[in-house]
Amino acid sequence: MFFERIDSPIGLIGIEADESSLRSVLFDSQDPDPRGRIEKSNFVTELVKRELREYFDGVRTTFTASLLFAGTPFQKRAWKALLEIPFGETRTYGMQAAAIGVPKASRAVGSANGKNRIGVIVPCHRVVGANGTLTGYGGGIERKRWLLEHEQAVLHSTTED
Repeated sequence: MFFERIDSPIGLIGIEADESSLRSVLFDSQDPDPRGRIEKSNFVTELVKRELREYFDGVRTTFTASLLFAGTPFQKRAWKALLEIPFGETRTYGMQAAAIGVPKASRAVGSANGKNRIGVIVPCHRVVGANGTLTGYGGGIERKRWLLEHEQAVLHSTTED
């Protein structure tokens, strides 16, 4: 296993990968033992570090690393649906549930999103409550707000140029 940390505008982020795929991107507050790991990089962690820096600098809106989802079949469907939410846009839990073919499963989708271990890159921060409120985010509501505001600012800066 390979592990590196990156400092970001919203805190320290741990990046974990195997030989070929990204396994997790977690804030220290989500990781049970962030400081107990030995840092060792590979091409996946280096790629993700570079792309996250570019994202936070406002020059990247998509990511290219191969992802390894570890979860139930339902969770994997929910997480793959998150990848379809465009940069700077939001969806409700109900919309995400409908997108995976189970429109009445918004609570189950919310639970699956809460178990997403590839934060920022698999953008569960783009899912909001039915009335548009910011609800549930493993990294904390303030980080969710920051990520959404960051994406809006990037979108507005590119349309003004």
